[in-house]
Amino acid sequence: MRDKQKQGSARTKQRIMDAIVHIFLTILSIIWLFPVFWIVLLSFREQKGQYIKTFWPEKFTFANYQKLFFETDIFNFPRWFGNTLLISVFSCLITTFFVLAVSYGMSRLRFKLRKPFLNIALVLGMFPGFFSMVAVYYILKALGLTEGPKIYLALIMAYSGTAGLGFYISKGFFDTIPKALDEAGMIDGATKWQIFTKITIPLSKPIVVYTLLGAFMGPWLDFVFAKVIVGPSQEYYTVAVGLYTMLTKENIINWYAPFAAGAVCISIPISALFLYLQRFYAEGMSGAVKG
Repeated sequence: MRDKQKQGSARTKQRIMDAIVHIFLTILSIIWLFPVFWIVLLSFREQKGQYIKTFWPEKFTFANYQKLFFETDIFNFPRWFGNTLLISVFSCLITTFFVLAVSYGMSRLRFKLRKPFLNIALVLGMFPGFFSMVAVYYILKALGLTEGPKIYLALIMAYSGTAGLGFYISKGFFDTIPKALDEAGMIDGATKWQIFTKITIPLSKPIVVYTLLGAFMGPWLDFVFAKVIVGPSQEYYTVAVGLYTMLTKENIINWYAPFAAGAVCISIPISALFLYLQRFYAEGMSGAVKG
């Protein structure tokens, strides 16, 4: 009888704790989603300066999106969107290859300077990337890459040049893959490249998806490096730099609501990419468990 009472009391306490945790998580979710919801509402609000008197728009309109995409004489948002997409796609592909290749090498290969390299990479990873911003800018300027269409190449190089140093997370994942698979491949006559592309990568979908998302979001959301390298060349702005110019003192009154529309638009590619790659992440995790 006492055991049943104890079990009932334990279940009641567990239910109370679960309820508290769920309420707490719900509150955090509302706090996190509120700014997103506010930006979406603002993007459909009729433009009346930068001051908002009511939370809910008095009138819903698509005028802000029309102004953003069709009034390109002052702010050419479609051009900025295309610039950012071009830079992000190429940077994503180069960065993903660098990170996965270096991670595989550090995980599987053994050479004389391996441990010193790991220590140096760990120390360098402790410093934020913008510490080298000025030096990177002057190097690119000396190479003549800060003017005209060469700005695209400069930004791609800036974003993907040191990507290989961020290999620690991927290396940790590769370390969990049994080396017996590599040995079996070598017995069958496979080269290191074939083992990497046909054995390791198919078993590493979660970390590949993680690397792809991070490599794409970096250039897509970056403001500091883009602002420094692009400078005053407005036709080569990325969306982060371009949207920032809409909030300057002379533009905010007329472009505050279109700025919100632009913020909604730039979230679409990231959301679409995440939703598309999520299934590969799930498949990779299930495959890893079965293996």
